[in-house]
Amino acid sequence: MAQMGFFDLSDRYASLDAKRDPLLEIDALVPWEEFRPLLTSVWRKPPEDRKSRAGRKPWDVVTMFKTLVLSALYNLSDDQIEFQIRDRLSFMRFLGLGLEDRVPDAKTVWLYREGLVKAGKVEEVFALFDGYLVRQGYMARGGQILDASIVPVPRNHNHREENEAIKAGEVPDGWKDKPLTRRQKDVDARWTQKNGKSHFGYKNHVNVDRKHKLVRRWHVTDAAVHDSQAVDSLLTRTNTARDVWADAAYRSAEIETKLQTAGLRSRIHRKGQRNRPLGERGKQGNRTKSSIRVRVEHVFGAQANDMGGVLVRTIGLARAKVKIGLKNLAYNMRRLGQLQRLHPNPV
Repeated sequence: MAQMGFFDLSDRYASLDAKRDPLLEIDALVPWEEFRPLLTSVWRKPPEDRKSRAGRKPWDVVTMFKTLVLSALYNLSDDQIEFQIRDRLSFMRFLGLGLEDRVPDAKTVWLYREGLVKAGKVEEVFALFDGYLVRQGYMARGGQILDASIVPVPRNHNHREENEAIKAGEVPDGWKDKPLTRRQKDVDARWTQKNGKSHFGYKNHVNVDRKHKLVRRWHVTDAAVHDSQAVDSLLTRTNTARDVWADAAYRSAEIETKLQTAGLRSRIHRKGQRNRPLGERGKQGNRTKSSIRVRVEHVFGAQANDMGGVLVRTIGLARAKVKIGLKNLAYNMRRLGQLQRLHPNPV
């Protein structure tokens, strides 16, 4: 096989441009350098704490952040993101790497993500980009839509007694003597039922603005937490409209009172009660609300279908929170490109 020359590589990149490489669009739109100070505080020791400057030069923090975004955009495992960076020209160009450059290995990717986990800074990273969206004119408009989606994790094969001990906050018998077994068990994830099927994992609770379909706030819980229990963590007063849409799972006297107290207007679906089914007027009202509330489903659909799925391969709530937070962030970055094409001059 002949060695690839400079012009061969240039031609390859030109053909990618002709096919509208989506990573090129994201790379051009996202202000990566604005993340540098925050990422440096997470991933770099202060100069006075560094014992020596010897050894291999550490990876650039923005390059590693873009690697984590790539992983979220395509839902790749750490081993797969290493392989794909080595294999795909579009990935290399996105990271600013040449054919001769070294590539972050799977362990390095894990260590940098683990740094975000321990620092608990993923919300700040998300908020930083949201502030950029607002400055670009994409402020939260038209009201807020609340919903939640189940995020699966690899299933634990535990005995009934082990699951009962985990729910009680205890370590099951025998696990203390088996640290390797314990390390592979996700004791934070929970089972739940939906549409007659059992699911094991977490929930991604989101607040999406009606106008732009951007995730404005998010909250992660285990899958057994009821959708309505995350409302306090999702509501915001930064939206230009007072309306709040959600499905009937969020309907309760307590939530209605909360919305009224906060000066918000409930557009939550109504639901029938025992011996008091919903009338035709109520059903028609729900259908009208659904035409707006359905916009949040587009967000979950994009994550599940266009972004490689939502399966989380990490263990524990803290790590799942970072993975899901990065997924929501990557969605917003991707969505910004779509908005720029549809509405280059937002109002």
